[in-house]
Amino acid sequence: MKTQFERMMDGLNEVEAFLAGKQEGFKAYVPQDVDVKAIRNRLGMTQARFSDTFGFSLDAIKHWEGGRRTPEAPARTLLTVIDKNPAAVLKALSPAAFAAAGSSISTAARVRVQRKHQAPRSAARRKAYSVSGKRTTKRKSF
Repeated sequence: MKTQFERMMDGLNEVEAFLAGKQEGFKAYVPQDVDVKAIRNRLGMTQARFSDTFGFSLDAIKHWEGGRRTPEAPARTLLTVIDKNPAAVLKALSPAAFAAAGSSISTAARVRVQRKHQAPRSAARRKAYSVSGKRTTKRKSF
């Protein structure tokens, strides 16, 4: 088994060979397993919000988290980038929302700010309750 130093040197040698034109192409490492639920929870997002923000279907998120399906290589690649640097993905997918969030706040805060800028899913959320036997509705203010 190679030491950490030997693996690093192998990687540097591959980079040198590529830059010198001795080696064609470059192969990126794509992990076999990605914990979608852990990534989503670290960002503090619901399944619906995660799917809307990053362009996945809600069913795919549910199936991945439930273990019924596994993400394909391109999805695993995107999920890995979201895990390591969600700000870069948010900036690439919606530059206007990212710019509005400002550069001095943390990534998790940027995600929260982006959520605040999006319109609620239902325009009127109502709560029904009973007052003296009569059913009325009260509109929630947001």
